[in-house]
Formats: sequence, C-alpha cells, structure tokens
Amino acid sequence: FTSGLVAFSLEQPSVVVVRMDTLAIMPCKASTKISHIHWYHHQEHTAPQRILRLEVSGSSVNKDSVLKADKIIAIKDKDVTSYSLLVLKLKKNDEAVYYCATWEVRYNKVFGPGTVLRVTDKNPDEDIPPKPTVFLPSITEIKDHNTGTYLCLLEDFFPDVIKIDWKEKDDKTVLQSQQGDTMKTKDTYMKFSWLTVTQESMAKDHKCMVKHERNKGRVDQEIDFPSINRSMCTKIARYQKLVLCPNKLTWLDWIGIRLEIPDKNWKPQNNTRQECGLQLMNTSAYYIYILLLFKSLMYSIIITICLLERPALDGNRKN
Repeated sequence: FTSGLVAFSLEQPSVVVVRMDTLAIMPCKASTKISHIHWYHHQEHTAPQRILRLEVSGSSVNKDSVLKADKIIAIKDKDVTSYSLLVLKLKKNDEAVYYCATWEVRYNKVFGPGTVLRVTDKNPDEDIPPKPTVFLPSITEIKDHNTGTYLCLLEDFFPDVIKIDWKEKDDKTVLQSQQGDTMKTKDTYMKFSWLTVTQESMAKDHKCMVKHERNKGRVDQEIDFPSINRSMCTKIARYQKLVLCPNKLTWLDWIGIRLEIPDKNWKPQNNTRQECGLQLMNTSAYYIYILLLFKSLMYSIIITICLLERPALDGNRKN
C-alpha cells in the first residue's frame, strides 16, 4: 500500500502466533490522535478487503460483510492512540496479513506495515529456529564465469516471518543477494537465499545473517562462509589426491570429486596452485609430524613390553 507524504505513521507487530480455537489480539499504535481506524485483511492470491471501521470518538464500529460479525472486535485503549483488533474462535483459514489504516488530513490513506497472523495447534511460544545448510561454489562455475555462488538453505522454522541478509565477514554493509520463496513443509517452513561473488571478492569470507521473528534471544543467527579461494584449496587437495594416489581415495573423496569436478579434463590454474600451495605444504608437514610422533610412541611401547617380559633372576641366577 502506498500513499503520499504523511504527517504520521501506524505501528504494528510483524507477526502474532496463537493456538487454534483461541483469540488473537493485534495492536496498532498511531503517532498522533486520529478520528477513525480501518482494519483490512489480505489473504494470499486475493485482493485486500476491509473488515471494519472504528469511530474513535464514539467507539462505534461498522463491520463489513467479509467476516462474520461475531468473529471480530475492534477496541481502543485508554491512551487514545492505541487500538486493537480481536479475531475470535481462530481457525486455519483465519491466517492472513491484517493491516490497520486511517485517513491523513490531506486525504491520503496511511497503512500500517501489517501483522501476519499464524494459527497453530502447537505451543505458540515454542522457539523453532531455522536449521541452516551451506552450499559452496562449484569449480565449474568459477572456471567458466569467474564468479562463485554461496547458497544458504534454512529449514524447519516457525513461523514463516524471516529476514536474510548477506555481508562480508568484517563489514556491516548489506550486500545485494537473491531470495527464494518461503515454502511450507508440514508444520514448518523452509527458505533459501544465495549470493553471487565476483572475482574481486573471492578472497574474502562472507556470512549469512538470519533474523527470525520468534528468536527468543533476539540475536541474529550468523552462518559463516569461507572465502572461495580457501574452499578451492580443499577441492584441489582432492584433485591432487585423485591424480597422485587414486587408490587411497575414500568414498567421501569420490563423492566430493564427482560433485565438485564434473569436468574430467579440468586442471587447477597456476594462480590457484600458488594460493593453495602454502596451505597444502603446511597440511603435509602436519601429517608427517603426526606420523613420526605415532611411530615414536609405538617404538617406546614395544621397548617397554620387551623389558617387562625379560625373566627376573634370583641370587642363584635361576628363574
């Protein structure tokens, strides 16, 4: 809903979650005194419809025929700038976005941001945060387009009011990203978002910021994504293992190679080799050190066993 320049605003909570067969209370607060308050409800794939009008001065309510008269109640609070819509005997088909609205002095209709009503048969206070799954860029995409795409999949959260932003790890600037639709899966929801990184930013770590409305701690969830150059090192390590010692590949290596290196003729570029060379050398040195330490430990154990099993001699040199 849009309007011209306004002298005041309306505030509404973003979501209200209540149990089935109870009532929902959706408040609306105006920045100044008003004479009338209108309530609309908007369900998916339908046009918004007005359900009632409350006259503030006399408290009279004119209800439209959209919902049953005994289904909704409009009230005003004592401070004159706060109003509430009550929806009774809640059912699943009462789920919608409910907007409060009023007329501004210059005859512009001002709408609040809207409250999403969710009706559930579970505990409405239950905290169900999203469960993230991370997908890193493929080697083919980096090779062919000089870009990399991070994808963040969020599953099993409730309710569906969620916001996803992308940032560089040490920066506060919100990056331009793409959002998928929020999809319902049984009693919960899922959503995904992706960020395309250009070649100039491949050396930087990124993070996916998730703000879920029902997060009791009110702390945004941060999902870290390693730099594309660093994630490439893991893939190149698999590639070198495939070339140098294929008989030592595990089944996880084979799955990774199949997913990450679908082009059998692919070879790492020289600059990528140089970037990952130091990391691979450090990794090799670490495993060599662990191997030598293990061999030394086994040698000490064998010597100790041999010493303990030598026969003890008495004074007559008998066993």
